[in-house]
This record gives sequence, structure tokens and C-alpha cells, in this order.
Amino acid sequence: MTFTDQLQRQIELPHYPPRRIVSLVPSQTELLYDLGLDEEVVGITKFCVHPEAWFRSKTRVGGTKNIHLDRIRALAPDLIIGNKEENIKGKIERLAADYPVWISDVASLADALAMIRGLGELVGRRGEALELAESIEAGFRALPVVPPARRRRVAYLIWNAPLMVAGGDTFIHHMLDQAGYVNAFGGRSRYPALSEAELKAAAPELIFLSSEPFPFREKHVQHFKGLCPEAVIILVDGEIFSWYGSRLVKAPAYFRTLRERVRQLVLSH
Repeated sequence: MTFTDQLQRQIELPHYPPRRIVSLVPSQTELLYDLGLDEEVVGITKFCVHPEAWFRSKTRVGGTKNIHLDRIRALAPDLIIGNKEENIKGKIERLAADYPVWISDVASLADALAMIRGLGELVGRRGEALELAESIEAGFRALPVVPPARRRRVAYLIWNAPLMVAGGDTFIHHMLDQAGYVNAFGGRSRYPALSEAELKAAAPELIFLSSEPFPFREKHVQHFKGLCPEAVIILVDGEIFSWYGSRLVKAPAYFRTLRERVRQLVLSH
């Protein structure tokens, strides 16, 4: 059977549904589990921490960037699942010369829903994927829209030393919009590095310190309070903002809670 991925590449599966899948993307690994797969998934990355049982038991083929081609080949996959942003193009091309490689390209909620539906079709879980996508859509539809005049400007930090923030052409940027905030660095591309002076000059009302990829902690909150005393500093769940698979089911409820938390912190600031 022939399938088209999100880069409009066509791949042909040797048999359907696939029986030996390697996933190179943490959020898509979790998605495969939530679609009901188990033994079909034979390889994951060291960052595929959900579900925990798979993290403990499945063969790890390296990181999302530093994948070990020899480990993947030893697993004899009949399908490899990757992502345009998270995986390195050259290594994906080397794998694609020998195996079917399906690539996602996700920059928005609509892209994520299309990925879920497409991946469900690809692995023989069409019904489960449609149900999941509908549940996610319903959750976001029920999330109250924050009017533009009430949206606070936020700097979303993903890394420390150097400081790095989410720019405008990222999935995180889109999720900030869904959550009801304005990205203070929405005019920048990808994940720009900043000096502390640049962050200060941007004068964000809020600074979100993500739990991943850099594990910001309470000690970092105190540092940024000293740097930007007018801003409210909050530790946020990076998986909610950046994982574009089945974890999106949890996002609307998290955003509601975050809005209330922000409101209370602003009042007490």
C-alpha cells in the first residue's frame, strides 16, 4: 500500500498494517501507544519517555538527532516514523533509501490533527485515530477564546545559557496562541538565542520557563525575577506546549488551569 506523508512524499509499505515500527519522535511514540499498538513498535528514542513501560522495555536507537543507524537496521523495520524538525534530514534520507520512512511536519493544531489521522491510517488504527482527533478538537472548541485586548505578552524559554525562546514559526508559538497569550518573540524565527539584555528589553509581562528540553526549576524562577522584576515568572509543562500527539487531549484543561494561575499571580505581583 502507498501512503503520503506530511512532506507530500509517497512511501510504500511492504505489507499492511506494518509489523515492525521504529518511532524517532517522542510525541508520536506516545501516540502509537494510545492508538493501541504494542508489539508492533520495536524501536524508540531515549527521549520517548511515555509510556514508561515502553521506555523501560523497547530498544532505544539513540536520540532524536543522534540516531544510531546500525541499531535501527538491526531491528529490520518495515516502517520508520520521523519528523521534519526533530530529526536530521541527512540521516532520515539514508534510512529512506532502505526503508519506508513517514515524516510529519507539524506547526499548528490543524497540522497535529492531520498527523494523528494520517498516522492512524498508516498503522491500521484509523477508527481510533479519528476518535482521538475528534476528542482533541472538541476540547479546544470548548476552551474560551481570550480577546486580543486581554492577551498578555509572554516570553517562552526553552533553554538556559544561552537563553533560547520559541519564535513565531513553531508549534509552541501556535499553542501559546491557543492558550490565550501573545508571543513576545513571535517576530523571530525558530528558536533564537538571546542575551539577558535582549530579554529585558522585550519587557514581557510573563516569562514561561519550560520543563523541557531544558529542565527549568524554582532556582531559575528566582534568577529571572531579578532580571525582569516587572514580569511574572512561571514554570510550565513543556510537554503540553510542544508534544503534538495524543497528549493534546490534556492541553485545554491545562490551559484553563494556567490562565487562573496567571491571573492570581498577576494580582499578587
